[in-house]
Amino acid sequence: MPRRPGLSRPTAGRYSAPMPGALRIVLVQPSHPGNIGAVARAMKTMGLRDLCLVEPRHFPHADATALAAGADDLLAAARVCATLDEALTGCRLVIGSSARSRSIRWPQLEPRAAAAQLVAASADGAVALLFGPERSGLSNDQLDRCHALVSIPTAPDFGSLNLAAAVQVLAYEIRVAALQAPAAAPAAADHRAATADEIEGFFAHLERTLLALAFIDPARPGRVLRRLRRMFARAVPEEDEIRILRGILTQVDKRTGGPGGGSL
Repeated sequence: MPRRPGLSRPTAGRYSAPMPGALRIVLVQPSHPGNIGAVARAMKTMGLRDLCLVEPRHFPHADATALAAGADDLLAAARVCATLDEALTGCRLVIGSSARSRSIRWPQLEPRAAAAQLVAASADGAVALLFGPERSGLSNDQLDRCHALVSIPTAPDFGSLNLAAAVQVLAYEIRVAALQAPAAAPAAADHRAATADEIEGFFAHLERTLLALAFIDPARPGRVLRRLRRMFARAVPEEDEIRILRGILTQVDKRTGGPGGGSL
């Protein structure tokens, strides 16, 4: 069938820029296996391949394979993790997808800005984009692991997006950002952002020290720690900075007879 005048097919080279292989899509406690398959399909159409599942209710499953519609290889390679900590190991930037307002505000990004940050940060190592359970979204404890949140600007009177649809929208923005971004040079070894597991080690140490100092209430430590998490998320501390902070906490522990804090 002849093409209509003025229309042309996109050339392969125009859309063939490499996608960031270090960019990880993390689904936290997905309940419907069909959604997992549809997410895999959405990812593959945009060139993303790293899928991680935290406590999926049903996986592997025939419904996931059926909805993947040709993205079976992504399902076969998907990693199933017992905890969010495991899924985020090594990640230097974590952005969570959330539509709900929160009592303590997280840094908020539009999809295009979030995609640009993820693509740029992936030059230094793994980064992650988190999606919560279909019914409830990410909990506050799960959002504590994020540097920022991204929200898709839906219609104000009907903002309900299917999980796979949300992944598709953000995966598209990531692809556009990757196609437009200049080649990014990795950061110098002494200026790399701390990984999610290094940040968690610091916060575990900080909580122990603050409890020993009676600065926080053992019965209700969460609100103060959550505000501190938000402050450090905005700062995006580097690996060396986390080591310095851990060193300070260790010295505080020694002076006060506190709990120590473990190795740095």
